[in-house]
Amino acid sequence: MKINLVDKNKKLKSGLEIIILNDLEKAKDKKALKSLNFEPKDEACTLLVESERIYVGCEGSDYDSIAIAIATAIRKFSSTTFKSAKVYIEDTTLLKAIVEGALLGNYKFENYKSNAKKNKKQELNIIVDEVSSKLEKVLEDSTIICKAVNKVRTMVNTAPADFYPEVMAEIANNIALENELECSIFDEKYLEKNSMNAMLSVGRASVHESKLIHLSYKPKNASKKIVLVGKGLTYDSGGLSLKPADYMTTMKSDKSGGCAVLGILYAVAKLKLPIEVHGIVGAVENMIGGNAYKPDDILTAKNGTTIEVKNTDAEGRLVLADCLCYAQDEIKDIDYIFDFATLTGACIVGVGEYTTGIMGNNDILKRNAVLSALRAGEYATTLDFNRFLRKTIKSEVADISNIANTRYGGAITAGIFLDNFIYEENKDKWIHFDIAGPAYVEKAWGYNPFGASGAGVRMTLEFLKSL
Repeated sequence: MKINLVDKNKKLKSGLEIIILNDLEKAKDKKALKSLNFEPKDEACTLLVESERIYVGCEGSDYDSIAIAIATAIRKFSSTTFKSAKVYIEDTTLLKAIVEGALLGNYKFENYKSNAKKNKKQELNIIVDEVSSKLEKVLEDSTIICKAVNKVRTMVNTAPADFYPEVMAEIANNIALENELECSIFDEKYLEKNSMNAMLSVGRASVHESKLIHLSYKPKNASKKIVLVGKGLTYDSGGLSLKPADYMTTMKSDKSGGCAVLGILYAVAKLKLPIEVHGIVGAVENMIGGNAYKPDDILTAKNGTTIEVKNTDAEGRLVLADCLCYAQDEIKDIDYIFDFATLTGACIVGVGEYTTGIMGNNDILKRNAVLSALRAGEYATTLDFNRFLRKTIKSEVADISNIANTRYGGAITAGIFLDNFIYEENKDKWIHFDIAGPAYVEKAWGYNPFGASGAGVRMTLEFLKSL
């Protein structure tokens, strides 16, 4: 969908008018709306064909309320044969929410539909009192951000037969070529040579070779250096600790953290942010076979830490362990290091499907990350480490175990596991984002469709832009 900024004095061809409504008494078609029992509540929407207006309910003036309202209206608009729609906004601070709600709400994944309809050429005209360069910049930046989010959604939604480590590496290379980024792709020989045995073991039983991906964006005179690390499990069967059948059907989404990192690097380059950003992804497939790693195995990670494997389905943290060590060994003078992973079902149980769990050692940094998430339209909360849960991942036969000896606090114990691979000088610079809940939801919510949401992209870009 094309979005245009239009000065209110410019004449437009006739098209649908979208009216975001929080008070029925203010509606031009009040009588008709009352006859339809329309109430101005979230996601209430009706099309009045004769007056060529879409009315959509809205309960607040915050980013999320406006974005959800316009997304609801756009879905209604896209179901019609109208080629254009217009919406007038008096308060230009709402422009970001309007643009992003429209572009994110209009996303569809129909790659596997045999009768998929071709995308109609529709456009949305956003009418403002006066078009300025500042507003045009908001439109440009929000369009880039949404394109990145939608790229991530498509990657995550793609079936595992069509998206395995080699494919992920190829996509990373294409992003690099398009945006003049540096790109290094390492194979299993590199992992073995560099003692990345935790990551190597997870992918051992797959017919698809594991890949370590390193993208770098290095503008001149960069003010900060940021490292992003992503869990790229292109499929997770659970390994020999096999998942129940019902839990396997969404495991194409276990690559969401790695895909988010690729999407963020794409957007950072397009936005030309004045900071150096590195994206590291461990692209692996966790399968079963005669060569699979096993419960009771002792793995040695890149930093020399030994890990007792108690469950092969706790594999993402093993991949991240080596990727975090690689990042800190290869990149010096890091200002911040963030990792993204659909790491634990426990996080979903604790904070719900829509919220990211943020962990780390620096309370101020964690709170700033939560604020960036809320400003960007994502839900997030902090989950604090504690000394008692730290004891639960101790092993009798190795340095640590890959799962805790308690069923409680699983999201936090996974975060504490990762903390063992953060070097002392980076302890206060690191955040772990558990995006297991919002990354992939099997029902539409707000401006997010069924399936992948692109979680992590907008909140991280908001944080980076604030630097």
